[in-house]
Amino acid sequence: MRSLPLPLALTARLAPVAVLATAGWALSSGPDTTPAAEDRTPPDTTNRSASAPATEAVTKTYAAAPAPCESLAGKTVTSLVPGAKAAGKEIPSTDTEVRRTCSWNALKGYDYRWLDVSYEVMESDEAALKSYKERVADRSGGGEVPGLGDAAYSVVNLTTEDEQQTREGTVLVRASNALVMITYNGSDFESKKAPSTETVNKGAIKAAKEAVAALEGGQG
Repeated sequence: MRSLPLPLALTARLAPVAVLATAGWALSSGPDTTPAAEDRTPPDTTNRSASAPATEAVTKTYAAAPAPCESLAGKTVTSLVPGAKAAGKEIPSTDTEVRRTCSWNALKGYDYRWLDVSYEVMESDEAALKSYKERVADRSGGGEVPGLGDAAYSVVNLTTEDEQQTREGTVLVRASNALVMITYNGSDFESKKAPSTETVNKGAIKAAKEAVAALEGGQG
């Protein structure tokens, strides 16, 4: 079988994310024990806490991203990416507690498939919701996926490069303070056609459901 070059449109585009955390300090002082203070009535401190500034940390449902290469069942990987190794390959990240991504890809005959599972953990539900809304706004033409996380969105796009079609599906899910993103695409290098929208969309949603289940099952 002749070797075929892959189109540039199939190159993974991953950007590590850095998350900054802040911490607070609490100051305390003991009672005045100097001789001059012995005859003085101690000040009333019963309401001191009422006027003290709040320093409570934001409660996070998920503290770290789970292992992405363990998020999908082996049979799911082989069905979506025929010929790929079930173990997958984790993409290097600057902070694995914040963001982790696993990738599977394979060429079987003339059919090529690529699948990414990515987790991103944020400081709060509000931060995750804001990021989710911004990313959905950048991907028009899709629709909501009911019953998946707190919110989920799916979109499929077709691109053509040098007469070769590639169809790519993206599913973005928010679950509390975490985001789960699935990228799934495919091409047929013999016919130069891409798999159907239904095939790509169903495959991406299937992977998203397992990835979210792995997140919820590993931390909570």
